[in-house]
Amino acid sequence: MTPAELSRTVLRSVRGAVEEQELSVPVPARIVVQPPPRPGCGDYASNVALQLAQQAGRPALEIAEILRKRLSGSAGIARVEIAGPGFLNFTLGDGAQVALVREVLAQGESYGRPDRSHGKPGRPGAAEQSSPPVPAPARGAREAVVAEALARIDAVAGSAGRQAAVPGEHPALVPAPYDLATLIARLGVDEARWVLLRPAAQDPVRVPERPVQRESNPRFRVQYAYARARALGRYARELGFGSEPGDVGVPVSGQVAGEGPSAGSAGAVQTLQSFHTLLATYPSVIETAARLRAPDRVVRHLEATADAFFRWHDGYPPLPVGEQKPLAVHRARLALAEAGRTVLANGLRLLGISAPEHL
Repeated sequence: MTPAELSRTVLRSVRGAVEEQELSVPVPARIVVQPPPRPGCGDYASNVALQLAQQAGRPALEIAEILRKRLSGSAGIARVEIAGPGFLNFTLGDGAQVALVREVLAQGESYGRPDRSHGKPGRPGAAEQSSPPVPAPARGAREAVVAEALARIDAVAGSAGRQAAVPGEHPALVPAPYDLATLIARLGVDEARWVLLRPAAQDPVRVPERPVQRESNPRFRVQYAYARARALGRYARELGFGSEPGDVGVPVSGQVAGEGPSAGSAGAVQTLQSFHTLLATYPSVIETAARLRAPDRVVRHLEATADAFFRWHDGYPPLPVGEQKPLAVHRARLALAEAGRTVLANGLRLLGISAPEHL
């Protein structure tokens, strides 16, 4: 179950409660579910009961309990709990993560569209290279690149992203210190676009002296994560196995980057959860970026996804080690790596930045 599917499930529970007169409130157009603020609070959370409480004239905890009863036992939801003043915390069923990977791989380059269920399945690796930018002489460098990225984002988000945005409307931006041709000559196409798209609209553009091809550079890190995921597929084919979504098994203890031995497998499991969450929330990030006219939301999501990929990869190696034979967990891990690759490629394409197979 994806966040969009969970949101629709919660919305149906509200509509059912209204129709059966358990609640007397206007049914909201949409309900937001998002990752909880801290570990141990389920997979997703929603403040819908708090939002409805004032309109209903009833305590939020009372409304939360009505919705909890309606949602308990829903397909794909293992547990619904009430936290704090009336938050709903959702723990998804055991098959939710596998289903997510299947969905991402089935949708391919269409993953991220709000109506993905009606899209055509994409082919992994297809159309993952972006076209070079076309400078707009009438606008500054930043305005031209942001407008181009927003046009791509709008095309993917569709009507869902335009609910609170005027199509073609662009944010007021702090100007870049150089024109686009100068930036491209100095940094190259990919780095120039990343530098212009990464800051929020109100923040200045910080131009490096030169592009740095190492992991301290967020743009390089995202492209490297994509290239690494592609390489895993090549190595797997050489070993004679392919991907198949499934149980990724237990982590290799103490191998997650930044985790000491005392952290054990708990840190790795949390890293796995974070990686899945970032893949699942990619479509909602695209919608938000369109609504808020903020392509920097996509940039930051790609950075977080790349970081989570590397941390997950360390704890759950997708390839056999030494004399080990390929197992079902290796096929499942390879499928998850391919899902991560798909999200990275789709996001880079929206930003007009290449997804190279080799770095």
